[in-house]
Amino acid sequence: MTVIPAGEINLLEDTWAREVPHDQFTRLRREDPVHWHDVPGGHDGFFAVTRHADIKAVSRDPELFSTELGSFLIRDQAPESLEALRLVLLGMDAPRYSRYRSLVSAGFTPRVIRRLATRIREQAADLVATIPAGGTVEFVEEIAARLPVETICEMIGVPAGDERLVFEWSNRMAGGQDPDLSGGRADSDLAAAEIYAYCDALVAERRVRPREDILTTLVHAEVEGDRLTPDEINMFFVLLCVAGNETTRNLLSQTVLALAEHPQVRAELAAGTEDDALWATATEEFLRWSGSIHNFRRTATRDTVLRGVPIRAGQKVVTYYTSANRDEEVFTDPFTLDVRRTPNEHLAFGGGGPHFCLGAGLARTQINSLIRELLRRHPEFALAGSPRRVRSDFINGLKYLPVGFG
Repeated sequence: MTVIPAGEINLLEDTWAREVPHDQFTRLRREDPVHWHDVPGGHDGFFAVTRHADIKAVSRDPELFSTELGSFLIRDQAPESLEALRLVLLGMDAPRYSRYRSLVSAGFTPRVIRRLATRIREQAADLVATIPAGGTVEFVEEIAARLPVETICEMIGVPAGDERLVFEWSNRMAGGQDPDLSGGRADSDLAAAEIYAYCDALVAERRVRPREDILTTLVHAEVEGDRLTPDEINMFFVLLCVAGNETTRNLLSQTVLALAEHPQVRAELAAGTEDDALWATATEEFLRWSGSIHNFRRTATRDTVLRGVPIRAGQKVVTYYTSANRDEEVFTDPFTLDVRRTPNEHLAFGGGGPHFCLGAGLARTQINSLIRELLRRHPEFALAGSPRRVRSDFINGLKYLPVGFG
């Protein structure tokens, strides 16, 4: 196995703005699956881990590969930013992570998702009904963004009519590397301050008038005898708002792009909209094909070796789910969109271990409901212009997707 020179691989945000770098990942899996990647601008480099088996191994050993030591983001964080990220579930290690996750996990159980499914299907049908036959829509904002933000806001307890505020705050916070979505770090920080103030107002109201929603649960919850602090509630609120709409929005948009690019697959699904077994496997294939998160960074807690590569304590290890989901050792014909693929051991929701996505069941329900309804009403559609990708080394998203409906 060779070692690829660091300068020949670029997995940072400018690359993702242009394309998903599948050619680079294919080369890395074959030649250098634990690859040292430099980062300009005074940031420490990292090991890019691209094989499915290695990503699962790293994800399932949080004692050796910590999230809390250096956050889940590639670039080094200022001390105050790191402290804030440690208040987010994604930025915690066990046992703290397990205690805090339990606070909101009751809102995402299979029973809760089944209860929500009818409402989600109704929302999906209402959304698709707004698409004019023979018309063109910008799919990301007009359709894909609306279902997940409406669902998560309802679950959290955001007042009806404020979903647009949450959508805009999410864009500015998660899109900090993309000038079309955010004015940069200062604007992302301002969006965070605005959503914190909004959350504080809702919290004050829930203290005196509790409801059956996730925010009420957070306001009145205790961890080891202590109530959550205002900062902890704010960070929970932000995580749920951003992760609950940003990730599924991207999955929906990229699924529509994939079906526009694979008309035979689209026709097969359109002919089988009442085939539950087909749609179960199709949903998993959509998740494998275009997961909404590129990667997750950990930090080694001690010296170790991964696939023969020495890693020192304190060095960054970045696991690339996008690469794992095309790993030739796991998937037959990984570059074929196969909606009947089974088994399908994709890592769209993480590599297992404690940070497996809390909203996996919710995302599956939303994807299945919206794409299925779309093909019931509009079995044929096509791109009406060139898609534009989000400039981000973390979020795998589209910011512009014009689609024409026949």
